[in-house]
Formats: sequence, C-alpha cells, structure tokens
Amino acid sequence: MDTKEKLYYQCQEFIDDRLQAVQKTIHEIQESLTSETKSSAGDKHETGRAMLQLEREKTGQQLAEIQRINQLLSKIDVSNTSKAIGLGSVVMTTNANYFIAISAGELKVSNQVFYAISAHTPIAQLLLGKSIGDDIQFRNQDFKIIEVY
Repeated sequence: MDTKEKLYYQCQEFIDDRLQAVQKTIHEIQESLTSETKSSAGDKHETGRAMLQLEREKTGQQLAEIQRINQLLSKIDVSNTSKAIGLGSVVMTTNANYFIAISAGELKVSNQVFYAISAHTPIAQLLLGKSIGDDIQFRNQDFKIIEVY
C-alpha cells in the first residue's frame, strides 16, 4: 500500500471514529428521552426534554456533516496522480507535507508527518492548481513545492 492509500485510509478511520461517537451520543439521547418520558412530569420534565431535543438536533447536524465529509472522501481516487495539485493530492513542500482531502489533522506514514486538510482551507486554496517547483507564501513563510502525487 502506498503513502496516498495509507493517508486515505487514515482519513476514513478518522471519519468512522467520529461517526461512531455521534451515533453513540444519539443513542444515549434517545435513551434519555425515553426515560424522561417515563419518570416525571411538570416544568422540570419539560425543560429536560427541551434540552435533550436541542442536543438531538445538534448531533443530527454533526451526523449530516460527517456524512457530507464521507461523501467527499469517497470521491477521491487514490490511484489518480496529477502534476497539478487537486483534491486527493499528496503535496510535499520545504515546509510541511499535505494530503488534500478532509480536515483530519496530523497523520503519520512511515515516520513522515502529513497534514490532512480540506480543499477549503487557506493553505489548500494557495496550493490548488500549483505544481512541483512553484513557490508559495503563507503566513509570512516562503516554501517550495517539491513533490506532488
């Protein structure tokens, strides 16, 4: 398995972990709503239910976001290589290494550090469309693209 595939699978694990955490939270809220219904009545009960409903809405939005990110990740073809940087590119620079896919933070492959970033991040916006040898300036730092695959 090459570096790009390993980065892709680490991003997939990142999304899967987030998905499991949100599903667990939704399940716990559902159980709390069920037990609230059985246990009490009155103003305190209504406030508790309203708070749980808000939590359920919030986790529902998180679930939708995770599904959107997962859909974006599924569009990446790890076998595709291009000289120009785009979605799914691994970019090595004199400053840092990037995998343009989803925002999943720092990933390691073969003792090398890569930053999984969304194409919407400021650094990715600077990198998109560029190729090997191009110079980039980001946050008062100059760096050069040394490898793209």
